[in-house]
Amino acid sequence: MTRRRPGRDDAPDRLYTLTGGRSRSGSDAFDLVTLVVSECEPTPGMQSEHVTILRMCTRPTAVVEIAASLGLPVSIVRIMLSDLLDTGRISARHPRTARVADRLPDPDILEQVLVGLRNL
Repeated sequence: MTRRRPGRDDAPDRLYTLTGGRSRSGSDAFDLVTLVVSECEPTPGMQSEHVTILRMCTRPTAVVEIAASLGLPVSIVRIMLSDLLDTGRISARHPRTARVADRLPDPDILEQVLVGLRNL
């Protein structure tokens, strides 16, 4: 049994058509974990992959999940997402990470631990 490799086994002309001949997106707005949310409903005449993305992203969906669902390379999906972002059909959000100061223990507690260790 031969395993299908998304993007690698697709006909190159299909990928060329999906991106309009571009090999890179015009922005760095999307990385693998960027969350994408639809801002509108699909309209008649849209590219089928764009329609699928808009329907899939009614809730925040990561770029890597979109690529996996479409069976396309992430680089191709990033180009298509850039097109949708440029037309205002999606919004992109980066997951929030805790600030470094919020992840560190309270300095007073650390000092108390240090005093306790010295008293041992």
